[in-house]
Amino acid sequence: MSGTNAASGAAPCRFAHYFVICGIDTETGLEPDELAALYQWLEADRQGRDPDTAAAGENFEQSPLKRTFKSKVLAHYPENVEWNPFDQDAVNMLCMPKGLSFRTQADNREPQFHSFLITREDGSRTYGFVHTFYEEVTSPQICSAMQTLYQMHQAENPSSATPSSSSSSSMDSLASSLDEADSPSSSSCRSAACGGYDASRDTLYVSKALCLITPMPFMHGCRRFLSQMHWAVTAASPPPLPLESYVHNILYEVPLPPPGRSLKFHGVYEPIVCQRPGPGELPLADFPLGQTFTLLGVENLVQLFNCTLLEMQILLYSQDYQRLMTVAEGITTLLFPFQWQHVYVPILPASLLHFLDAPVPYLMGLQSKEGTDRSKLELPQEANLCFVDIDNHCIELPEDFPQFPNKPEFIQELSEVLLHYGISPVGGAPPTSVSTSTTTTPGSVSTRHPGLKSQQALRELEDDGRNGNLGGEQLAVLELLQGNATLERLQALAKRTGVRVEALRGVGGEREGQGQGGRTAVEEEELRNAKLNVQLREVFASRFTTMFADYEAFVIQSAPDLESWLTNREQMHNFDKASFLSDQPEPYLPFLSHFIETQMFATFIDNKIMSQWEEKEPLLRVFDGRIDKARLYNVRAPSLRSSNYQRCTILKESAQAIEQRLMKIDHTAIHPHLLDMKIGQGKYEQGFFPKLQSDVLSVGPTNNNRWSNRTATAQRRKDRHRQQTEHLTLDNDLKEKYMQEARSLGKNLRQPKLSDLSPAVIAQTNWKFVEGLLKECRMKTKRMLVEKMGREAVELGHGEANITGLEENTLIASLCDLLERIWSHGLQVKQGKSALWSHLLHYQAREEKLEQQQAESPVSNGPERRKSESSIGMPSLRASVIQDMRHIQSMGEIKTDVGRARAWIRLSLEKKLLSQHLKQLLSRQALTKKLYKRYAFLRCEEEKEQFLFHLLSLNTVDYFCFTSVFTTIMIPYRAVIIPIKKLSNAMTTSNPWVCVSGELGDSGVRQITKNVLEMTFDCQNLGKLTTVQLGHDNSGLLAKWLVDCVMVRNEITGHTYKFPCGRWLGKGVDDGSLERVLIGELALPNADEDFGRGCRTPDMQHSPGQTRRVSITSMGGRGYKPTSAQIQEAIGEAVNSICKHFHKPEKERGSLTILLCGEVGLVGALEQFFHNGFKSARLFQKTVFVWDFVEKALAYMESADQMGDMQETAEPLGLTCVSLCHYVSAINSSPRNIGKDGKFQLLVCLGARDRLLIQWLPLLLECPVIQQMYEESALLRDRTTVNALIAVLQTLHDFPITLEASLVKGIDL
Repeated sequence: MSGTNAASGAAPCRFAHYFVICGIDTETGLEPDELAALYQWLEADRQGRDPDTAAAGENFEQSPLKRTFKSKVLAHYPENVEWNPFDQDAVNMLCMPKGLSFRTQADNREPQFHSFLITREDGSRTYGFVHTFYEEVTSPQICSAMQTLYQMHQAENPSSATPSSSSSSSMDSLASSLDEADSPSSSSCRSAACGGYDASRDTLYVSKALCLITPMPFMHGCRRFLSQMHWAVTAASPPPLPLESYVHNILYEVPLPPPGRSLKFHGVYEPIVCQRPGPGELPLADFPLGQTFTLLGVENLVQLFNCTLLEMQILLYSQDYQRLMTVAEGITTLLFPFQWQHVYVPILPASLLHFLDAPVPYLMGLQSKEGTDRSKLELPQEANLCFVDIDNHCIELPEDFPQFPNKPEFIQELSEVLLHYGISPVGGAPPTSVSTSTTTTPGSVSTRHPGLKSQQALRELEDDGRNGNLGGEQLAVLELLQGNATLERLQALAKRTGVRVEALRGVGGEREGQGQGGRTAVEEEELRNAKLNVQLREVFASRFTTMFADYEAFVIQSAPDLESWLTNREQMHNFDKASFLSDQPEPYLPFLSHFIETQMFATFIDNKIMSQWEEKEPLLRVFDGRIDKARLYNVRAPSLRSSNYQRCTILKESAQAIEQRLMKIDHTAIHPHLLDMKIGQGKYEQGFFPKLQSDVLSVGPTNNNRWSNRTATAQRRKDRHRQQTEHLTLDNDLKEKYMQEARSLGKNLRQPKLSDLSPAVIAQTNWKFVEGLLKECRMKTKRMLVEKMGREAVELGHGEANITGLEENTLIASLCDLLERIWSHGLQVKQGKSALWSHLLHYQAREEKLEQQQAESPVSNGPERRKSESSIGMPSLRASVIQDMRHIQSMGEIKTDVGRARAWIRLSLEKKLLSQHLKQLLSRQALTKKLYKRYAFLRCEEEKEQFLFHLLSLNTVDYFCFTSVFTTIMIPYRAVIIPIKKLSNAMTTSNPWVCVSGELGDSGVRQITKNVLEMTFDCQNLGKLTTVQLGHDNSGLLAKWLVDCVMVRNEITGHTYKFPCGRWLGKGVDDGSLERVLIGELALPNADEDFGRGCRTPDMQHSPGQTRRVSITSMGGRGYKPTSAQIQEAIGEAVNSICKHFHKPEKERGSLTILLCGEVGLVGALEQFFHNGFKSARLFQKTVFVWDFVEKALAYMESADQMGDMQETAEPLGLTCVSLCHYVSAINSSPRNIGKDGKFQLLVCLGARDRLLIQWLPLLLECPVIQQMYEESALLRDRTTVNALIAVLQTLHDFPITLEASLVKGIDL
């Protein structure tokens, strides 16, 4: 018992947890692979065939040598390790992802190496390293079973004597490819080589796997240990010690290297060195990054890295398991200091293919079969998929996503590092597998033997160890060799007989090349890989250190203790996103605004907040250390907010640290030694892996061992500390539960359960997905609402804005992505890249068919009635899914289905019809049933209702996400002019016209048919509408016209704008205007019935700013007159609004015209100021206007000037007088008939723009005309008030006011 305790006490520090052997179980014989059968069942289900017939019976179409058979875990040592329980099914499935494979003596039987990982519930990982080789089958039962199967196969398919006829079922396409890859050339094609098997003549071989399961990814060390174990079995003489000694040694006597140290332990023939980074360095990553770059090329790799950061769905595709693993681990390693938070399965066994249906971000690897075409691969969803075809060195990217900041400079820096190591940055390695030949032999070539350099160079090229990128000296040796026929023949012979060239070296070579600085070629290669790895990773890490150097300043620490933080995690804002973004350089914003919405960023910030109560998460500790160091050297300060690229400065040091560790070995593990074993068992038999004695391997040594002792005490100390902290903080299980909740969905699905794959388990998994999607929808809509409402509150003057247009766009893009994922969950048959658009097209086809049938039947009188209802004002727009689809389909700018689906979502969101449209779409239940499986999200009634309800909440805010994105499309507009008197529209004889302007341009002058007063016209998107110019040509007898308002509607989005007028247009009436500039406001959809009503004076209780200036001017001052205090307040408010406008980011500002000339604009407020105390009595039935006062004052000044009275005045005053005269005469001589109030409005706008208003006011105040036209109490006659007004207007001088073209048309200054 003490033995097991000792083993378990030390085990967290053990280098390896398990040694596993997988292969054929001779007791049970040949069993077809159940998982393959299950996969066929799933595949049939996915394609809508009857699954039971598909899975029944064996697949006789395929040659038995090509079929997959069930493998078993034959043995694993020790039986169990408490903190890492042995998962037999998972290990078996990942050791032999395609089951057992059989070969004959004519097939290629090169050993293969691959790695895998298992992610546990809590996100921690265990790594597996597998060496697969072929062992001769000695069991006569299995040989005869194979013979029988082959005869049955021939009876079924008499023509199939060649391997090329293997079936092309999709199971097959996912099965191994390596089998075909190494079939020998036709010259040696005997019956066996052609996929046949004859027991009397052929030798049968079956695959067997040796596997080490370790807590850390020491890939190189494990690979060398396993290949030495295999070598010991195949060598001519038995190994120095029984194999149990080596297994026992690596399981129980080799510790993990301590952080920052290196460790040497002994394999069967050679020592193996591994090193572990120190606490301040980047964490361990032993998979060769150089190979990842070589396979994909820098450009592709940076794009893949970007997609990973933005948490898209990523599918890696390759024939070679090790390549899948290398690329997956490479990419996730580069994310430092962030961590991938979603489904992570670098090798997806065929039986788990339904996981590709997962409607969450994932990173998965799928094995391809040689010769299968990518186009044949049916993937459930591609709208947000990044597909990486590793063997063909290409990637397919999702549509429109932001680019990584400083991408060209970043790629340049990475390319320089690669070139330094002789690797081409373009990528595209030759197709031979880099990773599959594991040919380390006892005693590799030592570079001190010059005669062997040639062999090494040739071997490296042949094994493709560096993908053809050899160093200069080796390249020279290679060129010398390429013409040497004898050596080439020798090499070919060596390869055939399975003897390695290195093994032929002189006996004089020492066992280990350990002379002065002498390292074996393998060690050289490992050192080079390690240095390249760390330098590439440093370049990536330094990008994040630069980008997030100040992230701590924006972390919101709001909770007093861990428990309250965990409880309220969902409601809390942890990071001040808006302030963070406002502090970043403009070019970074598109990427950063997306990235800070990801789960990996949220988890990173959570870890930061939790670090105030518990130990820092290791990656965070390293990252914070780097930021502090950079701050110490003050690298960041001058470049803050600049987007200049900063190169990594510590490349040299990082490579040196690793080299020093590998040169100077810090620790050496105990040598393998004889164990207390029964003699005579496990006799050595060349070529066969013996049955090991389990009793000596099931427990470790008793506690006589230095490091296990030390770690046991450390462990006890840790346990005590943990118990104390548990009393202080909350219960750990509770905390884990909170963390699971807090860290959003996807986390508990990081690794599918590999063991039990019954349909019930699959249903359970899908149920988790449904719940996850609903939760994500709730979070997203809530976030969109909170941000948007926050912003609208600011526009009403509360608080501070915390969303930018960029951020809004990011949120909408992620909503589009979520809808695509929901629509592709549980799809029966996939059509096109967008599942949502495909569903809409099916719906459209059905509805159009129904419409046709209705058109043929007698027609109803529905539409007639609607016309009479809204005889005046706008005819209402019918909400129609089909109509909106047709709008999108007619947009030539959008070329793909994914693009159309996104445009349709944006349009529906802007029209506040998203929830209603989707409800309408899903109401056709027969269609949904036809398109989706029973477990699909869209067929879960309750969840679907909640989902539509969450989307409905988005109707409470206004979005312009369609109008503002598709700025170049043609849009039909409808304009209606609403006169005040019911008869006056029939009584005007002149020809009216309008010109509509918006933030993106204007429509040009459009003539309206006389007396119809309604028109539609097409023009390029005008954006949000701001002004309408309305006028007529004053022809005919009845040329006077009293207009209430103009309504203009965007016929695609349904946005209706109301442009109030309430004035006459005509000579000799009102202010004599033939044309007016009207300022618009967005009309509320439910206010349709108010559109036609006459314009009334506002009620008394309305706020002063809201009072329509009509009531003061046009109605001769009837009704409500504001007090002087209210007028001053209105001016202050108007100026304040303009200041706020300029403080917003440029893209978010909206219309300045409304702030100047709108209902509560500056012009209206100043008009009230000028009207206060104005003697506007109707003398001889003629109304006097403020403009009359301005003209009289000017006339007086000009005459005074001529008489010389102005000579004494100060020089500037004289100039001011000239400027005022100049502006007034320019306005008066304009060809437009804008009337006296229009002219005054124009004068105020020009004065504000050119910063002259404050100079003109004193002139008017001093002018004697003021006494005739204003009462004593008028604000304009009070010097103090005028000075106060000048001070307020002075604040506008800081801003560049620009006027819309519609305001200043025809003015020549």
